[in-house]
Amino acid sequence: MDPEQWLAQYDETLRNAAASAQKADKALREVGGTATSADGEVTVRVSASGATTGLVLRQGARDHEPEQLARLILEVTREAQRDASAQVVATMAELVGDSPALDVVKAAMPEGYTGDGTDPDEEPVRAERAPRSDDEYFDNPPEVVN
Repeated sequence: MDPEQWLAQYDETLRNAAASAQKADKALREVGGTATSADGEVTVRVSASGATTGLVLRQGARDHEPEQLARLILEVTREAQRDASAQVVATMAELVGDSPALDVVKAAMPEGYTGDGTDPDEEPVRAERAPRSDDEYFDNPPEVVN
């Protein structure tokens, strides 16, 4: 093969790789997961990496005991992470196909979830609500940690 021809092919390969990387970057920036608790009181949004980007606690969330609310938030966060993981895997599968690169992506998903539909579904945690009056809530409010 002529060195100039080889260099031209190599240059084309690099341009294609750069274009694929830009496409992946753009696609992954748009990925995010969202989940809401069964009672609708807790909603969590996460980025493609599984980092929490939003947390909404609706009025009824204060009826949960602090430990129950904490468990519920963590469970909803895991559900949002599973949603984001499935989107990441689908996006990357379009770009790299079923390849060792996709296996690396699956191994990096939060909570050990591969996002490819082969993982067992987790049974969601259901927090039991203990009714509390407004007076009791304000006399003994839950601790809020920043």
